[in-house]
Order: sequence, then structure tokens, then C-alpha cells
Amino acid sequence: MKLITAIIKPFKSDDVREALSELGVNGMTLTEVKGFGRQKGHTELYRGAEYVVDFLPKTKIEVAVSDDVVDQAIDAICKAANTGHIGDGKIFVTHIEQSIRIRTGETGNEAL
Repeated sequence: MKLITAIIKPFKSDDVREALSELGVNGMTLTEVKGFGRQKGHTELYRGAEYVVDFLPKTKIEVAVSDDVVDQAIDAICKAANTGHIGDGKIFVTHIEQSIRIRTGETGNEAL
């Protein structure tokens, strides 16, 4: 089992959700976060004053998948989140030791 964590632009979250649903991915966690990478923020004008915005709004999606779906899920996220512009995001994949569904006690891939 793997945990895929994707940091993407907020307006692409519905596209990613739909792409993962087509693969049969049952659930995900979505968190509104702020951060920066190569964009290094930007400046904005507000009532005539210029402000530096260091952290940009992003969406963090976390989804646990079985090992046989990892590559397909990564590909689906990449295609759905891609705009071709800087700040499209990053994907991180980590190993999951164990998963347990609290309601039924199911473990492993059955708990996903």
C-alpha cells in the first residue's frame, strides 16, 4: 500500500477527484494549505498599497491506494492537475505499513 500526497492548484481539485474516481479510488482527504516553491510568492495591490504574498493557496490531496494502482493514480493526478504553468504542484509517494478500518476491523488492502 502507498500513500500518495499531491500538492496542486485549488481549482484543479475537482478534476483530480474525478480522475481518481474513474480508477475506482474510493476515498481521499483534501486539505486547503498554503505554500510556495519556485514561484516564491507574488505581490498584490490592495487599496493602493503593495503587499508581498509569500505563501500561495494550494490544495493537498492524500489518497491511500494498493500497490497495483499506484502508477495509474499518479498518472491520473498528473494529467488532471496539469496546466502547463509554474506552480502546478508536486506528488509524493510513501509506503504504508498498515491500514485498519475502524468500523469493521478490516486490515490491509481490504481497509482501503
